[in-house]
Amino acid sequence: MSPQRSWNWQQTNWPYFTYDPEPFAALEHSFIESSGRLLGLSQHVDEENTTQLMIEALSQEALTTSEIEGEFLNRDSVQASLRRRFGLASDHRRIPPAEEGISELLMDLLKNYSQELTHEQLFRWHAMLMKGRRDLDFIGAYRTHDEPMLIVSGHVNEPNIHFEAPPSRKVKGEMDQFLSWFASTGPRGTIRMNLLVRASLVHLYFVCIHPFEDGNGRIARALVTRALAESLGRFTLLALSETILLDRKRYYQMLELSNKSLAVQEWISYFAASLCTAQQHSIESCEFLIKKTKFFDRFRNQLNTRQLKLLDRIFREGPRGFEGGISAEKYINLTKTSRATATRDLTELSNLGILQKTGVGKGTRYQLRLP
Repeated sequence: MSPQRSWNWQQTNWPYFTYDPEPFAALEHSFIESSGRLLGLSQHVDEENTTQLMIEALSQEALTTSEIEGEFLNRDSVQASLRRRFGLASDHRRIPPAEEGISELLMDLLKNYSQELTHEQLFRWHAMLMKGRRDLDFIGAYRTHDEPMLIVSGHVNEPNIHFEAPPSRKVKGEMDQFLSWFASTGPRGTIRMNLLVRASLVHLYFVCIHPFEDGNGRIARALVTRALAESLGRFTLLALSETILLDRKRYYQMLELSNKSLAVQEWISYFAASLCTAQQHSIESCEFLIKKTKFFDRFRNQLNTRQLKLLDRIFREGPRGFEGGISAEKYINLTKTSRATATRDLTELSNLGILQKTGVGKGTRYQLRLP
């Protein structure tokens, strides 16, 4: 470790972060109001479709929280794993360990967010995340290696050190303190804290300790979801990882800016705003999925299997839609049908008002039309 460096955990007042809570009061009020709106939207669908909404949201979180760390999961496998955990019918595919593990973690989060957070709970989460890994020495346990835990980039001979976490011998004590802080700032604790501020600090505090050999970012984001669920009194999965992924570079820049000082106003401003953006994305996604449910209820019996396959594929792109629209070539590739059949199917969808046709000739494209 460079002698001129001073990480936040090396400073005298660690882990007492400093910030001005006043700017976040109005933001918290708005967040709580919007949380009520999100809850209201979810009550507009029956139990079966509510479960499907949750599966869609959980699977998107599984995919994006993993992609932030450079791991790309299979959506169908994640959804199959989640369906089985909800007790629903699923195909008999073999679920890869990574998809199985993240699904298990998110379901545990859904069911047990109100229980006391313990070392053992975090160990279980880590074991779930690291399913199938053979390259780690410590799975389901805090790191104990003697080498420094460094976050680096650049050439191996001239690494750029972005952060150095506390040495392994200090991790247990640091995590004891973290869990005590987590409990004392929660709804049953003695310290009243703005829920957006608390969620922001949960993430930063945990990743600064970096207690595990791998998976710290994913567990930190799960802890944010848990902290918000505790404060709101109900599980609400926001599109946080999806929001972070849209500007992943800034996310890492903000983490790096915030690991050398206990003054964290800038970090909280960034992360609280990200939570609010994520909430709005979740509201949009919920509205979109409700429209999807009503859409299929209305048109399912009017469409053939090829057309249903196309529409299911389009809906999987979410509220932002299928980039570039649908061409006859895309339809042929997706459904393995002839050009004449593709033209007929797309024309029928257009005549029903399901797709909107634009362009002519080879430039013809179709976009989904939703009320």
